[in-house]
Formats: sequence, C-alpha cells, structure tokens
Amino acid sequence: MSKKKNSELSAKLAEIVVHGMQEKKGNEIVRLDMREVNATISDYFVICHADSNIQVNAIAKSVEDEVFKSLGQDPWHKEGHGNGEWVLLDFVDVVVHVFKTDKRSHYRIEDLWGDAEVQSYQSA
Repeated sequence: MSKKKNSELSAKLAEIVVHGMQEKKGNEIVRLDMREVNATISDYFVICHADSNIQVNAIAKSVEDEVFKSLGQDPWHKEGHGNGEWVLLDFVDVVVHVFKTDKRSHYRIEDLWGDAEVQSYQSA
C-alpha cells in the first residue's frame, strides 16, 4: 500500500474516532497530527476527557463500536477499561487516549508532542 493511501486511511480512521467521542460527549477533543514529528510510529493521536469513570469507558466503547461499524477493525491493543481513569486504544496508525479530567490535566500528553499540528473538535 502506498504511503499516500495509508495516510488517507489513517485520516479517515481518526475522523471516525472523533465521531465516536462526540457521540458520548467527550470534552476538549483534539487530534494531533504526528506524521511530521520525528521518531513517532502513529499518524495521529486523538485525545479527549470526561468527568466520570463511567463516561470514560462509554466514550472508549463508542469509539470501538464506530470504528468496527465503519471499517470492521478492532483495536490492536487496549488498556485501562478496568479503572476508567485513562483508556488507551491502539489502532496502530491512530492511538486514542480517553482520560478522566484530572488525569488529562496531570499527564498533559499534548504538551509532550508540542510540535504536532493540533486540530480541535466540538462535542456533538
């Protein structure tokens, strides 16, 4: 598969992830474009937060459902569903982070990738 075609697929996947977050009212949704950042493997990080553990898990489930419905793809790896503080869904080209509000403030993951292009989205 060509690099351009793969990039188009990862952009589509990132948009589907954003939609899944919006469906469950994820807060402060951002997409970090990692394609031009040195030493990164994924094309995008998509990040949001929620005020409760239940909502964190609901957003992560919504993202998984939307991606599977649209692309028939499950995450390659996932972590954090048990405690609902920080759920990570790794779709290889797109890595999804759903934080509980205080954890997002604590880890400030966007600051780690300050040279990435950031696109913000409104909750639905």
